[in-house]
Amino acid sequence: MCQTNLNLSLIILGSSGDILLTQTPLSLSVTPRELASISCRASESLLHRDGNTYLYWYLQKPGQSPQLLIYEVSIHKSGVLDRFSGSGSGTDFTLIISRVEADDVGAYYCQQGTHVPPPVVQARTQTSLFGGLHWACVLPE
Repeated sequence: MCQTNLNLSLIILGSSGDILLTQTPLSLSVTPRELASISCRASESLLHRDGNTYLYWYLQKPGQSPQLLIYEVSIHKSGVLDRFSGSGSGTDFTLIISRVEADDVGAYYCQQGTHVPPPVVQARTQTSLFGGLHWACVLPE
């Protein structure tokens, strides 16, 4: 039997402007095909006067540019697997990754676009292929 643990850890890089986004948890260990949840809390409501909430989720895989997963809280970008889903309102938002796979390793970012200009650098949840992806295999004797 083989088991893979995918560790998610939080790194706060800082922010500029009036809105602070904080991602939690600091550390999360999940096994393949299980569910992972990342929360993003804003220091004030992200509800825009036009009635929309401009909260985005990005995934940056190792060696690649960030890729948009979810926009306006819960809308999938075309081509994004429905294992990724977003929810929330006001100040509290969640990214759910159902049935986690090894390919999900990377840095997860929440970003807001309601209050302009948005912070240039946001909080991120980091997954690491080398430090965070562990294989534990028990071979039959």
